Amino acid sequence: MTYISNEQIENMHHLYRINLINSCTGFKSANLIGTKSKHGIDNVAVFSSVIHLGSHPPLLGFILRPTTVLRNTYENIKETGVYTINHIHKNSIEDAHHTSAKYGNTISEFDVTNLTPEFKNNCYAPFVQDAPVQLEMAYLNEYEIKENDTILVVGKLVGLYINQDILEKDGFINLSKAEIASINGLDTYTIPKFEKRLAYQRPKEVKTKHI
Repeated sequence: MTYISNEQIENMHHLYRINLINSCTGFKSANLIGTKSKHGIDNVAVFSSVIHLGSHPPLLGFILRPTTVLRNTYENIKETGVYTINHIHKNSIEDAHHTSAKYGNTISEFDVTNLTPEFKNNCYAPFVQDAPVQLEMAYLNEYEIKENDTILVVGKLVGLYINQDILEKDGFINLSKAEIASINGLDTYTIPKFEKRLAYQRPKEVKTKHI
């Protein structure tokens, strides 16, 4: 195996370092976060940092990079308190990835891609039409990560829409059946393949050795 020390990492070309560190953690979720400004401009942006924080109450988090530059998603969430999280289907990968481009707050990414906003259940923020899983979220709190000036945004799941054919009887959402993408690093997308589900594990009975 190749060993890379922290000292080597610090001295790397910045693009090589970015690719290395962003991909060393493994596959990440691929989601589009939909928001709407107080002036009525829709926004949608790709995120690979959405994480599960708890099931009761249902809480999700995501990481925002430093707000030293304009972050339309963050500004809209702070203004309205509402956002959506939409899983990326394999047919939408290129359009989803393009939402990472830095457009001004007067331009909607829906207008420069083939992604379509969808409004339902009186939710102020747009969902992404045809996303197999769509989550309606309410902003709860944020936590500054001082080590690199990023922000952990915490939201409560208000409701979710799921394609019926991927929702199993026990509540499991079969994402591979829906051909939902994951992200490797910053710019590589993959469609995970279902391998197996394993039962809840309990400790085995271990015979103690007598000394």
